[in-house]
Amino acid sequence: MHDLLGLPLDASAHGHYIDNIIVVVHWLMLVLFVGWAFYFIYALIRFRRSRNPKADYTGVKSHFSTYSEIGVALFEGFLLVGLAIPVWSNVVVTFPAEKDATVVHVVAEQFAWNVHYPGPDGVFGKRDIHLVTAENPLGLDRNDPAAKDDIATINQLHLPVGKPVIVYLTSKDVIHSFGIPLLRVKQDVIPGQSIPVTFTPTKTDAEIRKALTKHYPITMDMVEPGRPFLSVMKDYKDVEGNPILAKGAPLMEESLKQLLAAGYKEVLATADTPNEIACAQLCGLGHFRMRASVVIQTPQEYQAWLDEEAAYLTQ
Repeated sequence: MHDLLGLPLDASAHGHYIDNIIVVVHWLMLVLFVGWAFYFIYALIRFRRSRNPKADYTGVKSHFSTYSEIGVALFEGFLLVGLAIPVWSNVVVTFPAEKDATVVHVVAEQFAWNVHYPGPDGVFGKRDIHLVTAENPLGLDRNDPAAKDDIATINQLHLPVGKPVIVYLTSKDVIHSFGIPLLRVKQDVIPGQSIPVTFTPTKTDAEIRKALTKHYPITMDMVEPGRPFLSVMKDYKDVEGNPILAKGAPLMEESLKQLLAAGYKEVLATADTPNEIACAQLCGLGHFRMRASVVIQTPQEYQAWLDEEAAYLTQ
């Protein structure tokens, strides 16, 4: 049923709860659709004009429709009380302790996602609206001792796998929506509010790319603007053995032409940045480009990235 519904890959600890609710709801809709279709056909045949030339003012005396309506109402109550509310309580309301989680601040604006990490001291430095510039979109006050080691990125969120994450969401201008489909996260970002969301990544980027690898028919529209960038997952050579693409290389217009000329009909590839933050709220004319990459790494890779970013601050 998951594949039939086209649900994206699940890369979070709570994702299967969300998916199960979606599947159960669709089963209910399927039962209702089939049931009402059969009832409609039955009513057309049972109460057709040729069989009932005169109106019957007594009507149907069976209570089957009443019982079926009660059954549907009870099942919908089960969906709400038995499934939705417990999931909401466990996923949305219950937060891990900050000392046991990766805590980041994400500040949305037209049309970018600004990410603020606390640095090795674990304390977020002060932000001042009067210090906001194109070079300092967060308005980070580097004179504050707690801010000297803080790390700031734009449209790039790095997280370690297997560790709870707490993201505090704020907006500098209008309402945005923080959506990460593979992590089953979606939360509106409201100006003037700091809204926390929590989740736990369960797959690294490498594991996600491997899981999403498939054969794509080669067409020139694979590299059109707005489509995800694809990287090949094996080496490709022409008929003379000359290399066209090495494993991990991105698909470009010229390489697609070379593959077609070499007789290839399809290519084994995967999305170069499969995990993305997408603004799910129409936030202006540039809404379509408000996207950011989410990089899920092993703890060692994540620490290496933090160390690399911290080294830039000393330059």
